[in-house]
Amino acid sequence: MIAIKCATSITGTVARSFMSVTSNTAAYRWYSCDTSKKFDIVVIGGGIVGAASARELSLRHPSLNIALVEKEDHFAYHQSGNNSGVIHAGIYYKPGSLKAKLCVQGMELAYKYCDEKNIKYLKCGKLIVATERHEIPVLLDLYDRGIQNGVKDLQLLEGNEIRQIEPLCKGLQAIWSPNTGVVSWAEVTESYVDDFKKCGGTTNLNFEVKRFSESENAEYPVVISDNQSNNISAKYVLTCCGLHSDTVAVLTGCPEEPKIIPFRGEYLYLVPSKSNLAKANIYPVPDPRFPFLGVHITPRIDGRVILGPNAILAYCKEGYKYSDVNMKDLKDILAFSGFRKLAMKYATFGVKELTRSIFPSLQVKQVQKYIQEITSADVERGPAGVRAQAMAKDGSLIEDFVFDSQPGSGAIGSRVLHCRNAPSPGATSSLAIAKMIADKMESEFKFKN
Repeated sequence: MIAIKCATSITGTVARSFMSVTSNTAAYRWYSCDTSKKFDIVVIGGGIVGAASARELSLRHPSLNIALVEKEDHFAYHQSGNNSGVIHAGIYYKPGSLKAKLCVQGMELAYKYCDEKNIKYLKCGKLIVATERHEIPVLLDLYDRGIQNGVKDLQLLEGNEIRQIEPLCKGLQAIWSPNTGVVSWAEVTESYVDDFKKCGGTTNLNFEVKRFSESENAEYPVVISDNQSNNISAKYVLTCCGLHSDTVAVLTGCPEEPKIIPFRGEYLYLVPSKSNLAKANIYPVPDPRFPFLGVHITPRIDGRVILGPNAILAYCKEGYKYSDVNMKDLKDILAFSGFRKLAMKYATFGVKELTRSIFPSLQVKQVQKYIQEITSADVERGPAGVRAQAMAKDGSLIEDFVFDSQPGSGAIGSRVLHCRNAPSPGATSSLAIAKMIADKMESEFKFKN
């Protein structure tokens, strides 16, 4: 279910500036210098959802002048370029949810797109393996979910059938999803950007948004400024800012929630000589008592095999290492009541995850449930990603899509749409999400070619 949050109407004169503040109330100042670049639509955020949305809008509205803005020096810098690369089939998600619908649609669109663009992928399949009796009812429930979601070609396997697919994998029962695959989502993102530019779109890197202002120019009323006092004017704005989606939304006076809490997921590599130990994705049956999926085995498009991830708190929104600490971010996380409630509820789980981070052998022990032949000597530390986990004040994790706007609150409120949560499988679903976002923008903003 899409959540649409409408903040209280903000009154005032034209030429107000929304400054970054700690509360939901924006501060104003006059802005009259009209020296910025002008665009019909500005998409902020160069991850896979922002790039796919900019591409979709440019395909639908070729006469509009559209810009894609990114704060880093290249696209897919964060979540979109730091993930396992899995093309998900749509098994896990609640039937009837947007996540389920968009994942199933998105997988079909992703494979078709990769074929058209000659982007390499590997349709290696996925086994979800029950290794203990108490996991079998959960496995059967997952199978029913997958069938209800329209996931194609799902099979329930017995132990001997598992070994026909993965000779070294041991389990009591498993779900086999032959259409699950892997790809470089960073490469896919770059391809979306190329399509966008071929449609006449403009890209702007190294532009970190710091402020939204109202202009005296009624045709281009939203002014976006970076930390170098560069300005871009827009008729309409879409933000897809991932790890910073809450921060950017607050800049326009939107509420702090849903709050983004960064969780680092660390992976191990199988050493190259052991990459033949697994050819398919091998996943655990999720434990419904805990919020994260658990350690799994994933072949990568480059031929390596990764194990993981764990899930530990990152000490800043871009905290890929223990040494990445931002005290402002950390204080902000710890001050959020939702995080404190989550931490108390899952304290034991959190300690176990932290311990596995320090001692990789404990992660190996998790995958030995499936493939006993993998030992600690067969692994080395691998990459890490940071997940933008949307959270409510009660500590619950927000799993579906959230959009935020302020209709009736002046030029900025009526012209800016925030995509505040596009959770996993966001990459798999990116083309389907982009279609939904474009539909929503057309419906809300009523713009025309």
